[in-house]
Amino acid sequence: MAPVQHWFGLGLLLCSCANALLGSSVGINTLRHQKKSLRSKRDDINPKLLYPAYNFSVPVDHFHNESQYEPHSNATFPLRYWFDASHYKKGGPVFVLQSGETSGVGRLPFLQKGIVSIITKATNGIGVVLEHRYYGKSWPVPHLSTENFRFLTTAQAMADEAYFAQNIKFPGLEEHGDLTSKTTAWISYGGSYAGAFSAFLRLQYPNVFWASISSSGVTKAIWDYWQYFQPIAEKAPQDCVATQRLLVDVVDSILIDKNNTDLPLELKSVFRLENVTYLTDFANVLVQPLEYWQSLNWNPAVGSSEFYDYCDNITSKDLLYPGTDSLRSNVTRLIQQGGRHEPNETLVNSVLNAIGYFNLTAVDDCASHNMTQDECFGSNHNETYHSVTSIEDADWKSWPYQYCTEWGYLQTGNTPEGELPLISRTLDLDYQSLICRLSFNITEPADVEVINKYGGYDISYPRLAIVDGDWDPWKPATPHAFEFGAKDRVSTALEPFILIPEAVHHWDENGLFPNETTAELPPPRILDVQAKLVQAVQSWMLEWDRKCMDEGGGSMLKAVTQCDTRLLTFSVARRQRASSSHHVANHVPKELQLYKSRGYNNVMFGERYMIIMHKYTRPVP
Repeated sequence: MAPVQHWFGLGLLLCSCANALLGSSVGINTLRHQKKSLRSKRDDINPKLLYPAYNFSVPVDHFHNESQYEPHSNATFPLRYWFDASHYKKGGPVFVLQSGETSGVGRLPFLQKGIVSIITKATNGIGVVLEHRYYGKSWPVPHLSTENFRFLTTAQAMADEAYFAQNIKFPGLEEHGDLTSKTTAWISYGGSYAGAFSAFLRLQYPNVFWASISSSGVTKAIWDYWQYFQPIAEKAPQDCVATQRLLVDVVDSILIDKNNTDLPLELKSVFRLENVTYLTDFANVLVQPLEYWQSLNWNPAVGSSEFYDYCDNITSKDLLYPGTDSLRSNVTRLIQQGGRHEPNETLVNSVLNAIGYFNLTAVDDCASHNMTQDECFGSNHNETYHSVTSIEDADWKSWPYQYCTEWGYLQTGNTPEGELPLISRTLDLDYQSLICRLSFNITEPADVEVINKYGGYDISYPRLAIVDGDWDPWKPATPHAFEFGAKDRVSTALEPFILIPEAVHHWDENGLFPNETTAELPPPRILDVQAKLVQAVQSWMLEWDRKCMDEGGGSMLKAVTQCDTRLLTFSVARRQRASSSHHVANHVPKELQLYKSRGYNNVMFGERYMIIMHKYTRPVP
């Protein structure tokens, strides 16, 4: 999730992993039958070509008894999904990557070399990318009037997931029988908004989703999310943080303290942004480099170093843009008349270098597209822009509608008094909620309790893993937000609770092909958390196996019906066993062989050995 004023969703970084258009003629049936020796040849294939898109019909309205969805609808719509069964073996789970607030196409690389590939290889599972209603190509309505957004709620989207899991028939996998959540372990994974969504699925539909992993899951909805900038203030290079605070304070000394003078126009002019009509829109331009903190990633191929480039600019003691030297006297005078700081050479050079940076990255870029500055930087105030309703022109509205109605996360400059903010204090709730008023005529704060009823910081459930990054600007909205009231927990195999050091936004989600790895990449801390997640999922699958055996109750037919045919062996063994060491010697290895075939380690064998021994030597029911 990125700052809302630019309408970037929680998955901004991950969207860059793949292009936005889908085209495929490759059949999954052919691909899933390829031998392991051929799989390496798949590594560099464009995932859009490797994984064809499918559609599954789901109800537009799952809740006909709730008035907020009136007028109700009996229609259905196509929910788009992709899957990879190349690692599947009978008894493996279905591992669903939640697409979240973006097109599912951007998530396809994870089927190849990210968390989906890692987990499905380790558990012989099926990997699925499932698109969220109102994103990508999964539209339940023909146009985007405010009334037509009424079906875009977290509850409706979760109901889509449950309906999908309970009814899907994967094309080409019919020979494997029923793969719905009735007979197969379904496990959800999501990052950021999708991470919270994944966690909520486990609570809301515990009999559908056997387990969930929430990565950087923003489980605490917050209307005024000034905390977004706190991890940046704490974890970014401190010389950069101190300089940014000074620059913002200089700007606010003019925009706030001298608002009724000509100084604000002079300030805009030295930045060459004099044609941005509103002062708040001007201040908003200066936020953009901070957004790149969220785009940091351990893998440089999908991350961005732009944040550090900006820091290098503003902290340099040298003048980096000679063309700005002509503005020195004007900048010196503005700092002085602002009245909060003395215009020493270091501060003046920092302002001049910031001017040079924004000229290069914003002003010149806007001019190169033949757009006015208000068109580039003033869309928050552009009523015409907000009034569009066609899906083609207004698909950006979906996430704003969600945060205006349920989630919040308006990133403001409302840092507590006594602490200099990293962004202008003019960027307050009134400004950041403009999009809610102009796009949807929503004038009240989001009803965050609709989200926080699932537990907020305290969300917890068996077989729910919580994984967060210590440097993530979204950490204050996760269960690891200890400085904001969240409570620390002990991490267990049943409920992993993992904080990745020096990590930003769902860093456990992406991975590398074997031929891309180096001594440094992936970093050990990423390999460690991914290994812990694999072990957790494997232990959850052992629980699933035991549940199936217990529900089978010694009945071959019942066991086969409730789980899958691999339990046939177990059922026969239960009927034939006798309480003798000879029987145990003959039959225990068969069950242990199942766990070995899943790739479980010897420690897990040890944990399960006494359970297996007890099961095979107790009286036959």
